Parts: sequence; structure tokens; C-alpha cells
Amino acid sequence: MLLLFFASANMWSSVILIPMDAKNQENHLKAYGITYYALEKNLNVRWLLNYQGGSFLITDTEELRRECRIRGVSFEVVSDNKVEAILQEIESPSKNMEAVVLEKAPKIAVYAPQGNKPWDDAVTMVLSYAEIPYETIYDEEVLSDNLLLYDWLHLHHEDFTGQYGKFYRNYRTTPWYINDKAEAEALASKLGFAKVSELKLGVALKIRDYVVGGGFMFAMCSATDSFDIALAAEGVDIAEPMFDGDPSEPGYQSKIDFTKTFAFENFILERNPMVYEFSSIDMTNKRQMNMESDYFTLMEFSAKWDPVPTMLNQNHTVLVKGFMGQTTAFDASTIKSPVLVLGENKINGEARYIHGIKGQGFFTFYGGHDPEDYQHRVGDPKTELELHPTSPGYRLILNNVLFPAAKKKKQKT
Repeated sequence: MLLLFFASANMWSSVILIPMDAKNQENHLKAYGITYYALEKNLNVRWLLNYQGGSFLITDTEELRRECRIRGVSFEVVSDNKVEAILQEIESPSKNMEAVVLEKAPKIAVYAPQGNKPWDDAVTMVLSYAEIPYETIYDEEVLSDNLLLYDWLHLHHEDFTGQYGKFYRNYRTTPWYINDKAEAEALASKLGFAKVSELKLGVALKIRDYVVGGGFMFAMCSATDSFDIALAAEGVDIAEPMFDGDPSEPGYQSKIDFTKTFAFENFILERNPMVYEFSSIDMTNKRQMNMESDYFTLMEFSAKWDPVPTMLNQNHTVLVKGFMGQTTAFDASTIKSPVLVLGENKINGEARYIHGIKGQGFFTFYGGHDPEDYQHRVGDPKTELELHPTSPGYRLILNNVLFPAAKKKKQKT
């Protein structure tokens, strides 16, 4: 009888289900942290795509249950029989679902300058809130090939064109702008570059090689379009004198090489240094909507045939609140045809969230600055994620964090 009791107990308490739908999960963001924690502990993890909002099945341990309770993550202990029934439902050809095995906790790097405040960047905020560890690297580490140590790279709100974020008009006399410019010039000189724009191009090329070699790169806001602009303008001076000390190259627009970019083509660069904009890629100044009507829709993909975009779009809603940034959204007419649009506002002709393959690696670009701060400005206070534990916009970031953990075949373009 004792043996039968233990056999029965094992059958009915072998796996934890972490639901990710709106009804059954109290803290979606920390649920990703729990999943990352389970991978660190070498527990078996399966990501159930399109099942209850993209739920997770994890080997049951008392330690894992305790972590869920401490972090406020909803979970259910399920029997082997129920697990079998769930997996059978997912395997049905009539269900747009798939079970993806997650193999290891990816090592994460955030590209950001020293002294950067964590709340200035949505990714570092949500990683900290979800309790997912990361390391910060910058130009010196990238140029020293330290990217090879990491599975996933996030690009902080950076300007890879060397124009200091195009903040010149409003902030050129502020102490922080003057100090940042001086520090950037000193670092460029230290690393053997004559200009900051040349340093940033060198960094962009190293990041390109990292992705082509099989890396996973995620960028938000100005890091998206300025990265592609830097690649397209390789060998062409597009910076005005107040940025690099000499005039830009005459007719530089005609010398832009769109074949070098990841995601964008046929864009027009913004030459005026007094305009807070890089190019026609961004929709910020072309949008005609207010905060109440600003939403974007997540696209639906086949979980069985297109698991990658399906993973990246896991959520408890298909309608996500919009939010602004220096680069808010991408003009659909500037996006290369092989690039997948994951989230869009079709009426406004803009893509908010896109994904593509480069060589053996992957990249995702997400427009906007902070999913829970509609119009974040320089000096604005930190977003308290404790007030937004179920944020759909932040979930998209964390989908990308777990993406490299998935067992999948690499592709090549």
C-alpha cells in the first residue's frame, strides 16, 4: 500500500504548469524569470505555444514551487495524465499550437554605456524586475570580440551614426550632453578612432558579424534605425560639423548602400541637425493618432510551421498598447521583403515589431522606448513594473530573451 501511495503521488505531482493567459496568471513578467531560473537549475522546460497564452511546463520541485510563491507567480501542479492530455491537444493538426523544448538559460549582454541608469531602458528594467541576470558591455568589449561569450545581445538606446542621438537642438548646452559628447570623443580616441562616428561604425560591424555568426540581437527605439543607417553609410560621412568637426560628404544620400542593412531600405536620411530624427524610417512625425487610440496588433503565425515568430508573439492579448520613442514605429514602405512584421498598425501604415534572419543569426527590432510610459522624456521618473506585472508590451521583450533557449534549427539567408 505504501508503494502504491508513492507511485500515485508521483503520477499526480510530477510537473508544474505556469499558465500565461489573462485569467490565470497574476504576474506574467516574473513568470519568465521563473522559467529562466528553471533552465539555470537544468530542469526540463517546454514552452506551450498558443496554449493558455504561451504557458510553460516545468519539472516539479519543491524549490521551484517555493520560488513561484515568493515571486508571486501563479502555477498549478499537474499530473502526468493531464500533461499527456495537454500534449495530445497541442499535437492535434486542428490546433494552432506547438510544444517547444527550452534547453539552456541564455547568457545575456546589454550594450549600454557605464553610468547608464537601468530605468532609462525598458529591457534592463524588465530583466531586473523578472530577476533574469545580465551583463553590461560597451564599445571596448564589443571591439575585443567579447560578444562571442553571449547568446543574446540587447542594444540600448544608442546612436550608431555618431550624431549623439540628434539631441543637438534641445540639449546641446546642458551639462549632460556636453559631458556625454566629451566622454564619447575620449573613448573613440582611446580606441584608435579619429571620430565617434567611425567608432560606432566599427562597433556596428562587430555586432553585424556576431549576428551573422549565429547570435541573437534585440534592439529598441533609436538603436534599430541608427544601426541600419550606420551599416548603409559605411565609408560615407553623413555627420554635420557640430557632430564630428567637419562637413558631411556632398550628395551622401546617393551613396547609401541598402544592401548592407538588416531590415530597412529606400529610406531618406534627415540632414538637418536641428531635427530630432534620423531618417524616413521612423513614423513619429508622420503619425496621426492620440494615446487613447494608439494600439498595434500582433500577427498570427502557424505554431507548427512557423514556431519562431509564434514564440516571439506569445501573449495574452493580440492588441497591444502603443508607446512612443525617438524611433516609435517603422514606415512599412522601408522594410525589406524578407523581414517579418510581427506587430503592426495597418491603418497607419506602420510596423511596430519586426524580425529577421541574418546569416546564421536572428534580429528583432521593437519600436518605442517604454511599453508602459507612453511618451518617455529625458529625465522622466522610472516606470514601476510592480504596477504593470501583466504588461503585454513588456512580454514581447521577454519572449525574445527566452528565444535563444529554444531547441531549433539554424537558418541561413
